[in-house]
Amino acid sequence: MDIHVSKSAAEWRDTTARKVSARAAARKEKFVTSSDIEVPDLSSAEDLVNWDEQTQLGYPGEFPFTRGVRPGMYRSRLWTMRQYAGFASAEESNRRYHYLLSQGTTGLSVAFDLPTQMGYDADHPFSEGEVGKVGVSISSLEDMEILLRDLPLERISTSMTINATASILLALYVAVAKKQGADPRKLSGTIQNDLLKEYTARGTYIYPPRHSMRIITDIFSYCAAELPQWNTISISGYHMREAGSTAAQEIAFTLSNAIAYVQAALDAGLDVDTFAGQLSFFFNSHNNLFEEVAKFRAARRMWAHIMRERFHAKDPRSMMLRFHTQTAGSTLTAQQPDNNIVRTAYQALAAVLGGTQSLHTNAKDEALSLPTEETARLALRTQQILGYETGVADVVDPLAGSYYVETLTDALEKQALAYIQQIDEIGGSVRAIETGYMQSQIEEAAYRYQLELEKEQAIVVGVNRFKQAETEHFVGHKVDPQIGARQARKLAELRQKRDNDLVKQKLQQLQQAAEGSDNLMPAIISAVEAYTTLGEISDTMRHVFGEQHEFRSLTE
Repeated sequence: MDIHVSKSAAEWRDTTARKVSARAAARKEKFVTSSDIEVPDLSSAEDLVNWDEQTQLGYPGEFPFTRGVRPGMYRSRLWTMRQYAGFASAEESNRRYHYLLSQGTTGLSVAFDLPTQMGYDADHPFSEGEVGKVGVSISSLEDMEILLRDLPLERISTSMTINATASILLALYVAVAKKQGADPRKLSGTIQNDLLKEYTARGTYIYPPRHSMRIITDIFSYCAAELPQWNTISISGYHMREAGSTAAQEIAFTLSNAIAYVQAALDAGLDVDTFAGQLSFFFNSHNNLFEEVAKFRAARRMWAHIMRERFHAKDPRSMMLRFHTQTAGSTLTAQQPDNNIVRTAYQALAAVLGGTQSLHTNAKDEALSLPTEETARLALRTQQILGYETGVADVVDPLAGSYYVETLTDALEKQALAYIQQIDEIGGSVRAIETGYMQSQIEEAAYRYQLELEKEQAIVVGVNRFKQAETEHFVGHKVDPQIGARQARKLAELRQKRDNDLVKQKLQQLQQAAEGSDNLMPAIISAVEAYTTLGEISDTMRHVFGEQHEFRSLTE
C-alpha cells in the first residue's frame, strides 16, 4: 500500500483532509478571530511566500522591533509584575502596597476613586457615595504623603491610572518624593494621561480636547527636562477593548491617538526625540491567545514605522513601543468565579509571549468586588509561576516564524492600517472622536459579539454553556461606608491649619498660567506643596478651560 505524502497544502486539503471532512463536519460553520480574520484549517510555508524575514521580523532590540524592544527580553530581567490596587483611604491602600511588595510585586499600580479621577474633593456634593469605592481617595498632599509612606520611591516604579487630573497627581507624587529627600530625576513610573481614550471609551474627562492636549504636552515638556525616567503617557487601548473593540481596532485606535499626541507635541515646538522615548502604551490581553500575541507584535512593528517614516524620529528609543498589559476584566464572570483564574493565566501567557514590559493579572473576584488580599496574592502568584516555572521567559519571541502567528501578525497590521488611514482621512483622532467614528466602530463590534453570545456562536464557560447552580456564598472585599465622612473631616481640618492666603496666591498664579501659555506643571506643583486641594486646582482650570460634555456625533 502506497503512503500518500502531499506536496502542497492545496493537495493535502484535496486528499487527506477531504477524507476526514467527508466523515466528520467541522465543529463550527466559520472560524474567525475577534477581528473577523479567517482562521485557516492549516498554516504552512506557502502562506509566507512573499514574506521577508529581515524587514518584517528582524531581531530583538532592532528596528522594526517586531520581536521585542530589548535584545535579551526576559533573559535579562522579567517583566515588571504590578498589581493594580487602591481603595478607601490612603492609610488602607498604603497597607495593601506594603503587603504586595512583601509578596514579590516589583512595581506599584495605583487605582484612584471616581471623585479623584474627575477633579472633585472628597467633600464635594458630587463625591457622595463614591469616595474610596473603585480606588483610593486623594484630595491633597496630606493624603498622598500617607499613601506613599515608607515606600522607596527612588527604587520602585509606580504606575498611576489617572487621566484628567494626571498633572495634579504627578505633581503630588513629585512633592512627596522631594519631601522624602528623593531626587526627582531618579523617579520612574507612568501616568496614564490619555484623554483621547477617555472621550472614546471611558468618560473620565473634564476639559475640552484642545485644553486637555495642552495639559498633556505641558507634561511632556516638563518631564523631558525634570523627570527624564518618567513615562509621560500610557496610550491606552485597554479600555477600548473593554468597551467591545476588536483586536485590530484596539491597535488602530490606540496608535491613531498616539499619532495625535506626537503631532500636538511637535506643534507645541518640542523635538520628537526629546519626548518620544518617554511614551508608553497600555494594552488588553484577551482570550484568543494567538491573536493577542500577533496583536502585540503587529503594534510594535507599526509604531516603529510610524515614528521613523511619519515623524522622522532618529533615536531608536523613539521608535520602541513599550507597553504595560492588563488581563481582560470584561472576560471575568460572576458565575463560577474560579474559572477566572484559568482565563487570567492564559491571558497572561499571551502577554508574555507577545513581549510585554509590565503586567497586571486580574483577581478571580473582580467581577464581584474589589480583590481581597488572598485573591490579589493568587493573581500575583499566577505571574510568578509563569515567570519562574514555565520556561516561557527563557527564549526571546518563541513564536516567531510560526506560519500561523506570522500570517496573523500581518493580517492584523493590514486591517489596523486601514483603520488608521480612514481616521487620517476624517482629520485625525480628535476629529474622528468628534464625529463619533471610533465610538460607533466599537459599539458595532460589541453588538456583534453580544449577538454571537446569544446565538452561542461564542462560548463563555459557565455563562451560556456548562452552567451550574451557584451554591457558593461569595464574601468579597467591603469598603467602609463611613469613608466619605472621614475623608471630609480630614479635609475640613486641613483647610483650617494650612496657610489659606498662600493657597489663594498659588491658585491665582495657576489661573494666570492657564490663561497664558506658560507650562502649567510648575504652578501645579507649587500649589500642591501649599496643600491646595485637587478639587481647588481642578476648579481653577475649569474656570479657564470650561468643561467637556458628552460627544454627540455630528451626523446625529
